[in-house]
Amino acid sequence: MDYKACIFDLDGTLTDTLDSLTFSVNETMKEIGFPGITQEQCRQFVGNGAKVLIEKTLLAGGDETLSRFDEAFAAYGRIFDANCTYRVTPYQGIPELLKALRERGLRLGVLSNKPDRQAVHVVETIFGRGVFDTVRGQRDGVPRKPDPAAALAMAEAFGAAPGETVYIGDSEVDAATGRAAGMETVLVSWGFRPREVLEKAGEGRAKIVDSAEEILKMIDERRKVHE
Repeated sequence: MDYKACIFDLDGTLTDTLDSLTFSVNETMKEIGFPGITQEQCRQFVGNGAKVLIEKTLLAGGDETLSRFDEAFAAYGRIFDANCTYRVTPYQGIPELLKALRERGLRLGVLSNKPDRQAVHVVETIFGRGVFDTVRGQRDGVPRKPDPAAALAMAEAFGAAPGETVYIGDSEVDAATGRAAGMETVLVSWGFRPREVLEKAGEGRAKIVDSAEEILKMIDERRKVHE
């Protein structure tokens, strides 16, 4: 089977959002009178959605019972909404990769654990509208990654079987998502996790790439096999 679709994670895969996430978390902590976190801590805390990010930040600051969670999470939602594109940039080669994939007729989607409103805003601000066929962030009533339900539903909407879909991410969450969905899984080394974490998470089945060009080469090689 040839590939028909690519589903991308957002943070750490398509866009470098670490500044926006760290800034928003620290503005939130400042507002509630709690210590902030370093950029490296933020890198380790992201991947499982905003709730987990705030929980880990509060725990790091000494709130062992998460007594300030509701207050902090409400503040973070407001602050991050206003700053979700702060210093956000696409990774090298990503715009060119997306253009090449569209030229080859592949359907493109984004599936993120970032809240849906901010995920759509970041994608449309950085890449413009119409580059992706579908953009989905975390929404109420939809299990977040690594549950494969949203990825499978997106592929089905694209008319692509799991085996005709490439899932591309940068974390152990993404490795588990792609594996659970039965999709070809690619993990990028330029994101939020070190290579040794990706190698362990990939369990020898996920392909680890160091450039956007490698993703295109992989897809083109499969196309040649099926010509």
